[in-house]
Amino acid sequence: MSTVQPAGAAELDLSIVIPTFRERDNIAELVRRLQRALEGLSWELTIVDDDSPDGTADVVRELARRQPNIRCLQRIGRRGLASACIEGMLASSAASILTMDADLQHDETQIPLMLSELRRGDTDVVVASRYMAGGSNDMAAGRMKLSRWATSLSRMVCEQQISDPMSGFFVIRRGVLDCTVRRLSAVGFKILLDIIASSPRPLTIKEIPFNFRGRFSGESKLDSMVAWEFGMLLADKLVGNYIPPRFVAFAIVGVAGVAVHFLVLASTLRLALPFAAAQASATLVAMLFNFSVNNILTYRDRRLHGWRWLRGLLSFVLACAVGALANVGIASYLYRNHSSWIVAGLAGIGVSAVWNYAMTRSLTWGSARERS
Repeated sequence: MSTVQPAGAAELDLSIVIPTFRERDNIAELVRRLQRALEGLSWELTIVDDDSPDGTADVVRELARRQPNIRCLQRIGRRGLASACIEGMLASSAASILTMDADLQHDETQIPLMLSELRRGDTDVVVASRYMAGGSNDMAAGRMKLSRWATSLSRMVCEQQISDPMSGFFVIRRGVLDCTVRRLSAVGFKILLDIIASSPRPLTIKEIPFNFRGRFSGESKLDSMVAWEFGMLLADKLVGNYIPPRFVAFAIVGVAGVAVHFLVLASTLRLALPFAAAQASATLVAMLFNFSVNNILTYRDRRLHGWRWLRGLLSFVLACAVGALANVGIASYLYRNHSSWIVAGLAGIGVSAVWNYAMTRSLTWGSARERS
């Protein structure tokens, strides 16, 4: 067994931060492997668990009772790998901070080399890369294509040429975290890209190859939301200084809602419904669509369930009803004062969009804590 020193017994060499969700069966094996790989080093492990229903946090706490260098940070009502990493990093103590996954796909035997490289010269970040010479990637073909596609798109916000900006296995100096943490988006699952794109200065980055292994136990957490969250991260880095990324997402959903509205309107008119009834039906369906999709995408980290979902829907409808009145009022006023119908219509849409976003952000989803 590794001669791990308790936190406070000696100066810490390394803080390890691992975000988890439903990783109960991997924790004990993960700790055993870290103990073997980090023999002779003084280290602490912070596992940030997003309230896993399988009792991951309980397993971590059981280990922590016997090993004082392990701690569990359990988050209630919040989800997200990037934000979990940030909270774990801020709760850590060492001058060098490493993040990795709990599924044992990251090769823990490379950690001493990564730490040694970080301490050498003026290196800010050491990244374990799947794509440089000597590295390998044990991923399915479809996931490999998605990863390569995301790596290519990341060049839009990452000016530094590194082979694997999407890696979740890296070690950084605490000073890098301190100077970037207030600029981070905390959106999605790729914290390294967020750090590099948010840094006020170009970072000195060293890459080492590693073999990306198969998952030890459990199922991958990557789902259809990954692409959306990645897009929101890019949007935040590209236009976030001017437009909140949530508003961009809210507007995208709103445009889709307009399409739904006209689809329902056309369908109900074909059924010989009076126009007023058809318009009312289309409006209600579009509002339900907008609320549901915003709850899933725009406010995924504040998602409403059960009775809170129903109360949220009611507040959303009321806020949007006021927005609709403002839309009509502003547009009518401008049109009466000799503005073109296009200008008047766009102005009304703009006013109602800002109103709807601001009010629903506060009233509908404001009760849940924001990640960023």
